[in-house]
Amino acid sequence: MKAIVIGATGATGRELVKQLLAKEWVSEVVALVARKKLPDHGKLNQQIIDFDKIEEYADLIKGDIAFTCMGTTLKIAGSKEAQWKVDYDYQYQFAQIAKRNGVPTFVLLSAMNADSRSSVFYSKMKGKLEESIVNLDFSRLIIFHPSLLIRPNTDLPLEKLSANILNGLNKIGLLKKYKPLRVSDVATAMIESTHHFNHKINRIEVEDILTLIK
Repeated sequence: MKAIVIGATGATGRELVKQLLAKEWVSEVVALVARKKLPDHGKLNQQIIDFDKIEEYADLIKGDIAFTCMGTTLKIAGSKEAQWKVDYDYQYQFAQIAKRNGVPTFVLLSAMNADSRSSVFYSKMKGKLEESIVNLDFSRLIIFHPSLLIRPNTDLPLEKLSANILNGLNKIGLLKKYKPLRVSDVATAMIESTHHFNHKINRIEVEDILTLIK
C-alpha cells in the first residue's frame, strides 16, 4: 500500500508518518514537505515541494490513500488570508490532484467545530474545506473531527491549561466529547479508520477516535 501525506512535519503528521512506516502492509510513504525535516527511512520518499506550485508535482500524488494533516494558526500565518492559503487552498488543491490521479481513499484531519455557516473564521474555513472535498466525490472520504490536540512537550501555557481543565471535567463525566487527544492517538485512529470505515463519506468524532485506539 502506498500512502501520500501532506502536513507531515507537524505534530500529528510526523506521528502519522512514523506509524505508517512501521506498518508491514505499507510499502511506501510519500511525504510532500516544504523543507526536509523527517528522518530518513527505507520506505519514506520525502519530496521537497513548493505548495504554491503544487500542480508541478502532480505525478507524486499517486497511490492508494492520501492523508492531510496540514494546518497553521492565525498567529503563525500572520493574517487570515495567509492562514486560508495553508488550511484551505493547499489542502483542496492536493485533494483535487489526488482525485484526478485516481487515489481512492482520502483522509482529512479537520476540526470538531467545522461549519461552513459559522461566524467564526476558523470553523467556517474548515467547514468550507470539508464541503469542497466532499464535492470531489472520492470513492471513500474519511473526515476527522478531533477535540483539543495534545502535542508532546508543548511549550504553550494555554494549551497545557486547556488540556488540564478538559481532562479534569472528563474525569467527573462532563464534556466527554471534548476529551483532549494525544496526537499519537489521532494518528493511530487515522490509520485504523482505513480498515473500519467503508462508507463513501465517513465523519469520525471523538467517540469514534477513542474506539479506534482501544
